Amino acid sequence: MSKQHLLTPYHKNIDLKNRVVMAPMTRSRADNEGKVPTDDLHGLYYEQRASAGLIITEGSQVSAEATGYINTPGIYTEAQVEGWKKVTKRVHDQGGTIFIQLWHVGRISHPDFHDGALPVSASAINPEAKSFTPEGFKDTVTPKAMTIEDIKRTVKDFQNAAKNAIEAGFDGVEIHSSNGYLFQQFFNGCSNTRTDEYGGSIENRARFFFEVLDAIKEVIPQERIAARFNPSAHNVFGITVDEDTIPTFEYIIKKLNDYNLAYVHLSEPFTDVSDVPFAVSEIAKHFRPLYNGTLMINNEFDKEKGNKVLEDGDADLVAYGKLFISNPDLVERFEQDVDLAEWDEDTFYTTGEKGYTDYPKATE
Repeated sequence: MSKQHLLTPYHKNIDLKNRVVMAPMTRSRADNEGKVPTDDLHGLYYEQRASAGLIITEGSQVSAEATGYINTPGIYTEAQVEGWKKVTKRVHDQGGTIFIQLWHVGRISHPDFHDGALPVSASAINPEAKSFTPEGFKDTVTPKAMTIEDIKRTVKDFQNAAKNAIEAGFDGVEIHSSNGYLFQQFFNGCSNTRTDEYGGSIENRARFFFEVLDAIKEVIPQERIAARFNPSAHNVFGITVDEDTIPTFEYIIKKLNDYNLAYVHLSEPFTDVSDVPFAVSEIAKHFRPLYNGTLMINNEFDKEKGNKVLEDGDADLVAYGKLFISNPDLVERFEQDVDLAEWDEDTFYTTGEKGYTDYPKATE
């Protein structure tokens, strides 16, 4: 059998031993007051999966205000940085490469996380979604529209989080500009009705993201920065597609050619959008011709589909989510054509080691 494309090294701004990427996945294991990642859980979890070409951690909030889910680790306090240092050391000791995903959920939050204060967003529009609070799922509320001062503070929060990430030993950072969270709330017309320099035109709605990107590249090299987008997200996370949605992402992706990023991470649609006006069903095929840098693709890939998207030239790297939960040795299983283990969805967002660090490798 010829060498699988997934198992070949990749060298372009980022040096990876293979093209199998562990996708960022919220797992809610930072069950402590400081939302600190721990050596015995987070450290072991990521170490077990260090044969991936690249690990992208779960979304990690850049400030207390950025929080929107229970037990998610942050990257804004000294204790959190110290916790992450143990994680990155474990991964590096196994020869792995690890980026942290920088996260602000915006309006997909709840006052329960903010001592009763409203979450923030581009505009005061309720996403009509659910927030996973310490007391269970609750309906989202109408957020506070961010002031210019709020935006500038948040830019600084992302910049500080990126500095913290490098101090913690990460090889790079991924800006989470996807899945209906804060940046996508600025990108999409359903959530941004601003009339200032952050609303209206496509350029204005992308401005906040590029301000954050520019701030981060002041403190770490561009080739250690990446970004994730979900262009055809529709009727998920409070986001809907309209006539400006895909042109907005086309503008963003083309403009990113002026940078020298580690990669751009795109998600195929989470729902069937074949009958949705203005949506794009095949994200990799659509955006590959627009971007000259490293392109990563994600969502519902298996080994065969992953190899094919690489062979077709529509992506350079493939990110796997749930398969990495239940198969810490996913790369080895691909290589040896070993059956894959099933995941236990009931333990995705619980606490402790069950369904987190107790999945065996095939050799075990």
